[in-house]
Amino acid sequence: MGTYKLKTGKVETVVVDAYKRLERGVVSVYERIEKRFVERFLEPVEKEERP
Repeated sequence: MGTYKLKTGKVETVVVDAYKRLERGVVSVYERIEKRFVERFLEPVEKEERP
């Protein structure tokens, strides 16, 4: 059987761009939450304190 590729044209570009924008938004929100968590609940550890 040969190799096939889905014919999508302009629809592909619109869908992929929308997905990328959505993904970037979700990742940005996650990164902000993660940063605030680290600032609130974690503190740096000196090398001597590490097990």
